[in-house]
Amino acid sequence: MRSPYRVIVRHRVVWQNRHVNFSHTERSDRSDAIMATLLKKVHATFSELAAEFGVSEMTIRRDIEELAGDGQVIRVPGGVRIARGFLAEKSFLERDKRMAREKEKIGRLAASLVRDGESVVLDSGTTTLYIARHLRDRRCTVFTFSLAALVELAESSTVRVEVIGGVYRPSSHDFVSLAVAEALDCIRADKVFFGAAALSLDDGVMVNDPEAQRALLGSARERILVADSGKFDQTALYRFCGLDSCDLVITDDGAPSGKLETLRGVTRVRVAK
Repeated sequence: MRSPYRVIVRHRVVWQNRHVNFSHTERSDRSDAIMATLLKKVHATFSELAAEFGVSEMTIRRDIEELAGDGQVIRVPGGVRIARGFLAEKSFLERDKRMAREKEKIGRLAASLVRDGESVVLDSGTTTLYIARHLRDRRCTVFTFSLAALVELAESSTVRVEVIGGVYRPSSHDFVSLAVAEALDCIRADKVFFGAAALSLDDGVMVNDPEAQRALLGSARERILVADSGKFDQTALYRFCGLDSCDLVITDDGAPSGKLETLRGVTRVRVAK
């Protein structure tokens, strides 16, 4: 069935790593490879890139100047990071398909924790979208700024949905603005489910979105992070919160056992199977 919201897919160039001798390649080839590295690492120093490609830092800086001029990267002190538009601004459908089986398990387990009559806040994102799919037959109230979650719940006769509006963002099918944060500040639900781009035992919950709603953490009495096993030991641009800010972390059975044990020393953990 065709979704009632319009899907906008932006075509982007995907760079592939090539095993070549960079002393004999054109600058454009090296620039492509730099972008491939940044797509994986998000951020790198000039010295790291120079060592990786066997050229001088001055050469790397010239490459970066060209990429920055095209809007593909952003220079930061001592290095470079990929521009937000090239980073994980993959289409919503593409992100939805990644780790879909694991997200399905997580969504089912998370929804099972919601009792009839409770109120929940749903973050925007693909993992929380799976929670919405499993809430359709529950008797509950859902607060969300995710248009995708609204679509999932629109035909439910038992779920009361309150949409937190703002400026529509096609890349994530959600609403963003100061108004969203202000609305979240006024909500005191039973549970809030939020996602992450990366989960680090050192840096905590991390995101790539500078407009991520940190007001989510105060919008409910129980704060539940949902993150598939692919998010472990990854990195992202921004720290969202510490792991001790999560009352519960729900992940899938693909998560490294050693990491789970360490995580259990900080907060409660449930593994979806």
